[in-house]
Amino acid sequence: MNEKLNNKSLLQNTDYEHWKLLSFYEKFEQVVALILVSLISIVIISALNRLTIKTFEMLTINEADFTNPEIFQALFGMIMTLLIAMEFKHSILKVVSRQDSIIQVKTVILIAILAISRKFIILDTKNISAAEIASLSAALLALGAVYWLMRERDDKSFH
Repeated sequence: MNEKLNNKSLLQNTDYEHWKLLSFYEKFEQVVALILVSLISIVIISALNRLTIKTFEMLTINEADFTNPEIFQALFGMIMTLLIAMEFKHSILKVVSRQDSIIQVKTVILIAILAISRKFIILDTKNISAAEIASLSAALLALGAVYWLMRERDDKSFH
């Protein structure tokens, strides 16, 4: 038990020592990242609460025909929004925990891929043109190619 306390105080001391070594801008970046994580956490909790209430309402009112495309799209759109927000928060937490110094481009590309995937899920096929579908597909393909190239580069630099 005493060893755990010593390790915890050592960790706190090293965090404090590291904080003292940061430049003004790095400290500013850390504070902004913490504020963003807090705000995104509030958004995630609020969206999860709304999704939970909406799902229970649909189940209790017997309105929950999950084969209905509109209901399916609405629920999975909300779920995808939550996943995007959680991935975004996770990428900012890496900055706060000093695993990465800035938001990584690969993470931003993954979030964009998730956002376009969400768009495809909630797509209203009655009110969208073929050109819009083609442009979304091209954007998704381009992002996938960029992500693949970056992963290949990272794999080669790792070995």
